Amino acid sequence: MLSEWRNFFIFDSVERIPNILSASRILLAPLFFYLYLQDAVILAALGMVVFIFAAITDYLDGYYARRYDVSSSLGKFLDPLADKILTFAGFICLPFIDAAQFPWWIIGIIVFRDIFVTGMRVWADHTGWSMRTLYSAKVKTLVQMVFLYIALLVGVLVKAGGAVGELSQMLLQSGMLGWLFLLVMIVTVYTGFEYIWINRRLFVRESKKA
Repeated sequence: MLSEWRNFFIFDSVERIPNILSASRILLAPLFFYLYLQDAVILAALGMVVFIFAAITDYLDGYYARRYDVSSSLGKFLDPLADKILTFAGFICLPFIDAAQFPWWIIGIIVFRDIFVTGMRVWADHTGWSMRTLYSAKVKTLVQMVFLYIALLVGVLVKAGGAVGELSQMLLQSGMLGWLFLLVMIVTVYTGFEYIWINRRLFVRESKKA
């Protein structure tokens, strides 16, 4: 992987596009976070645009990797890392919209689950274990992203004020988004336990080595 890092900024083939797109997602996440939390609605809206654009790069890097049949250890590391950083940035913005409906403890559980599973992947790669992936994990990612699009958009519309802002505020006050957030947490935690169960031999094998 070190040689891949050294050559990362040398753009001499289309094979590097997936890694560059993943890296751009990492760079765009803090920009989104900063813009979205500004009081000015135009900046918050711009932050939303940045978030959507960054999410699109996730599709694009996968497309190019499949289209040109390219894969690298650096790409396998960067892609999930970029996804986590972007989604974490989105979730951390939610309490600033409505701390009652989007409590920090739920965000903590979601973040802990994703970090734990990522740690499992890193450990599996380190030990040479082929960790099984799950279709439910893709569903989890889709559920998280769709929810973030909705919740973050509502946050921007509330700042916009006027009739649209009032309707968005009514949606917040209805508590519907809070229940959806709880559902997102349940799906996230379930897939985490499923990952542990399906790949439990990783832990059994390592305990035997010890």
